[in-house]
Amino acid sequence: MKEILDAVLAPDSTAADFAALKLPASYRAVTVHKDEAEMFAGLETRDKDPRTSLHLDEVPVPEIGPGEALIAVMASSVNYNSVWTSIFEPVSTFAFLERYGRQSPLGRRHDLPYHVIGSDLSGVVLRTGPGVNKWQPGDRVVAHCLSVELESADGHNDTMLDPEQRIWGFETNFGGLAEIALVKSNQLMPKPEHLSWEEAAAPGLVNSTAYRQLVSRNGAGMKQGDNVLIWGASGGLGSYATQFALAGGATPICVVSSAEKAEICRRMGAEAVIDRSAEGYRFWRDERTQDPREWKRFGGRIRELTGGEDVDIVFEHPGRETFGASVYVTRKGGTIVTCASTSGYTHEYDNRYLWMSLKKIVGSHFANYREAWEANRLIAKGKIHPTLSRTYSLADTGQAAYDVHRNLHHGKVGVLALAPEEGMGVTDPVLREQHLTSINLFRDASAGRAGTAHGKDNR
Repeated sequence: MKEILDAVLAPDSTAADFAALKLPASYRAVTVHKDEAEMFAGLETRDKDPRTSLHLDEVPVPEIGPGEALIAVMASSVNYNSVWTSIFEPVSTFAFLERYGRQSPLGRRHDLPYHVIGSDLSGVVLRTGPGVNKWQPGDRVVAHCLSVELESADGHNDTMLDPEQRIWGFETNFGGLAEIALVKSNQLMPKPEHLSWEEAAAPGLVNSTAYRQLVSRNGAGMKQGDNVLIWGASGGLGSYATQFALAGGATPICVVSSAEKAEICRRMGAEAVIDRSAEGYRFWRDERTQDPREWKRFGGRIRELTGGEDVDIVFEHPGRETFGASVYVTRKGGTIVTCASTSGYTHEYDNRYLWMSLKKIVGSHFANYREAWEANRLIAKGKIHPTLSRTYSLADTGQAAYDVHRNLHHGKVGVLALAPEEGMGVTDPVLREQHLTSINLFRDASAGRAGTAHGKDNR
């Protein structure tokens, strides 16, 4: 791996130099093991610890197939699907790999007794397979996580509708929390030049997901003037939704769980912020019974912040805990757009408030190819910024996943793979300087919380 890293760090390396590099036989990767899939049986979700299930293993470099690319991973990040994989919920991801393995001879490569996880990366192309023309060795790239076969007409208008659509690193093997990753070449996008490796790796999954969910016509189709209720507005997903609302002329109503997180939203530019912990909202009386009086109190608070208006759009991802309230507070004819369900997949709501008020529930999942490109373009232009708060080493990915699982983080947490330290990989320092305060916003909040800064000077 040293020769690969040396080539990445050398300012004058050419495509021919990268093509001439000898690939190693193996690489370090963060994995879960198939024979440990029942290790948390009987435990509550909260008590399942990613630090015990995630391993740093030496694994063989996979065979590259047509339309694919091998990437030297400089940095990655932890998403909630990494947490789900690590605690084997709602199902073991080995079920996905087994299904993929039955699809084709190339699919069989993914059905292994270990799963290399991770759905984000920034890095450099090492090799491309037959049929790849757009990318060549040495290209600096990020990858979105949509993996599709494109053999069915169902996905030709919207690649998310392809029956063989998968999330790379979650429903496929050879993900981004590793020194080398295998991707389909149409997952690749240009790395934003003003960002470091770890910053560029952070937005991919969540930025594209928020774009489709909130901005795209396949999601809520947000427009200027909309009031948008954003749950977890300082988190990995909500922090991008907040930025899209502000950039698109909408008014975000940011719901957070602490004064620290409320301050982060205000620093992003949001004015309407609800600290649900401080205001004591309890949407469930007990495990089985919701409390409509709390829905009404919550709706009243929203109207105080909006000058008497209800919300046009609810950006939903907590799921069970909040869904009844989300349906209730949406204006007549408004939209609840939902993904993820981090507090539970069984949603309950009073249908009278949906049907009699002509509201819509829209399901949203990641983003199609075009949406992912549009979301990355906004990052590259400095219109939307990474929300990276802290970076871990590859060996500490278990701790990173634990922190996300227990909601001990702000924004996104990054993981260094081949990059030897933070702050490397910037090739447009002028654009970076223009946006440095926004780029560092979540880092600064995290550093203030911990009493120490993470990284060097982040320039």
